[in-house]
Amino acid sequence: MMGHQEVSAQLFYDFQIEDHVPADHILRRIDAHLDLESVRSALKPYYSNTGRPSIDPDLMMRMLIVGYAMGIRSERRLCEEVHLNLAYRLFCKLGLDGKVPDHSSFSKNRHGRFRESDVLRHLFETVVARCLSEGLVGGEGFAVDASLIAADANKQRSVSGEQWRSGQDIEMAGRAVQEYLAVLDHEAFGAASPVPPKFVAKSDPAAQWTGAHKGHAFFAYATNYLIDTDHGVIVDVEATRAIRQAEVGASRTMIDRTEARFGLKPSYLAADSAYGSAHNLAWLVKERDIAPHIPVFDQSIRTDGTFSRSDFTWEPERDRYTCPAGKELVQFHRTYQTPRSGITKAGQRLYRASTKDCRVCPLKEQCCPKATVRKIPRDLNEDSRDVARLIATTPAYARSRDRRKKVEMLFAHLKRILKMGRLRLRGPNGARDEFLLAATAQNLRKLAKLRPNPHKRPAFAA
Repeated sequence: MMGHQEVSAQLFYDFQIEDHVPADHILRRIDAHLDLESVRSALKPYYSNTGRPSIDPDLMMRMLIVGYAMGIRSERRLCEEVHLNLAYRLFCKLGLDGKVPDHSSFSKNRHGRFRESDVLRHLFETVVARCLSEGLVGGEGFAVDASLIAADANKQRSVSGEQWRSGQDIEMAGRAVQEYLAVLDHEAFGAASPVPPKFVAKSDPAAQWTGAHKGHAFFAYATNYLIDTDHGVIVDVEATRAIRQAEVGASRTMIDRTEARFGLKPSYLAADSAYGSAHNLAWLVKERDIAPHIPVFDQSIRTDGTFSRSDFTWEPERDRYTCPAGKELVQFHRTYQTPRSGITKAGQRLYRASTKDCRVCPLKEQCCPKATVRKIPRDLNEDSRDVARLIATTPAYARSRDRRKKVEMLFAHLKRILKMGRLRLRGPNGARDEFLLAATAQNLRKLAKLRPNPHKRPAFAA
């Protein structure tokens, strides 16, 4: 017989949220690692001692974590989901009758006390410290990389770089424009490159017009991750323009900040060839004493069948190259009355063969068929490049190359699972806020997965 469900009328119900949320729910596991007391302390000076009580900042932080950890991109929808979802209510400590704040409260606090107190950076570092205490950060090796995230900007509402006027009235400009003008001298944005952008978005001028994905160009920011290669914990994150110079500069900022904040200094850094310039390798080797597990960015390899620079032997004790025919290439073939540095504007030294040697050399067609003599440029930091080349031949390099893929997996998780393919917020501060919250959510999810039963924290409670 077909059943028929009837609604039973009861005056009282014995209902506990805890009974209806699975014990292994990811938010239960996250809450076991979450400590917001220090966040409250950081925000306290930014609240008045008088007046009507505000929305609890603990509630707002928990709701933001729910949004970014569960891939809920809209704050309007987030408020609806927290209102309806029992697991979200339990995590946010709302109970059955707790009132969910209006979505506009997030915007007001974001542009006010959240940014003034830098509380989102504080929250992120609190979670990193938790990862450290749980033994998820080894500190021996780090990996760094950047990924492009589309900005909330439309090509149809942009102007060419030549038309853009950075000296516009800042008082009349929008918030995103004011933020752009404020970072014109910042190495992660305006000062990263002297080249003017091809297009500038009126709504978000700090976003970079880029075609790096080899498809349709778009406005984007770059999120830069510095991760520990043991478990892929994100130890630092930085927002920059979507250009290589800014991304390389961000890697240095993150390495220095991680050491200052947590006392972590890796013995090696793994990255792709975008970070393999001579200048960056010299900074790692000479200034920071970090082994670069990075492919050298090298344009000296020839593909036309003639000798490349690697075919010439470098003799550091005699400051010269030796060609395949056994002849020497030196900087100067005579003594000048006024000593010359021999350094070009590009920061290189030029080593030249003798004209009389090259003229009669039987290998000239394989060496310099279109030039009188062969010249070899050597960067001032070529010794650091040689260090990176030597490391690239070791088994340790092969292992770090495989472990570096963890940062790519984090970017895939960011875009596919957390659904951050496009930013909601505009301006450098908006990008920074979103990247910090997303990285915080990823670290919390990793804690929930790898340390589901922490020993030093009480169990989840409403």
